[in-house]
Amino acid sequence: MSTTYFAHETAVIDEGAAIGAHTKIWHFCHIMSQAKIGSNCNLGQNVMIANQVEIGNGVKIQNNVSVYEGVVLEDDVFIGPSVVFTNVKNPRSFINRKAEFQKTTVKIGATIGANATIICGNTIGNYALVGASAVVTKDVKPYSLVMGNPAEHVGWVSEYGQVLNFNVSQITQCPESGEYYQLVDQQITKIVEEEREDN
Repeated sequence: MSTTYFAHETAVIDEGAAIGAHTKIWHFCHIMSQAKIGSNCNLGQNVMIANQVEIGNGVKIQNNVSVYEGVVLEDDVFIGPSVVFTNVKNPRSFINRKAEFQKTTVKIGATIGANATIICGNTIGNYALVGASAVVTKDVKPYSLVMGNPAEHVGWVSEYGQVLNFNVSQITQCPESGEYYQLVDQQITKIVEEEREDN
């Protein structure tokens, strides 16, 4: 049976896994039978995708990441090498807590840096950027840049991942894309060109 995705010969794809077109699955990956992976994704070496995990289109997962049941990665998410996801807040090896898995959602376009840890039950907002080695213990707002242990908000980023400077005005421009963003009540909104001209 022909497939529309690429899987390295060392990868293990359990029967029943749904994998979209043009996705690439590299050395020593394991995709479980009830996992759903979109199109145009790239899974680096030694990535494990558990049952019930949902991964959107255009997602990149770097080496040595295990994505456990309860995790949802939306379109265009980037997961750095050795990122850690959890799905139970108080695990014990001698107690079965599968019924207590908590959902973790990484929204469209967000980036999680290398070696970061995402405690279960939290949502990483659209286009947020989690710094390397950060430990996320609460929700992260859209476009927020968070760093540290525990991760704290230290600034805002554009959809291109560039730091936005709101020191002078509530409206600022992404230095890479030229797109404009507005900060009101600690929430970021991208301004469409027509809206900016109307103002």
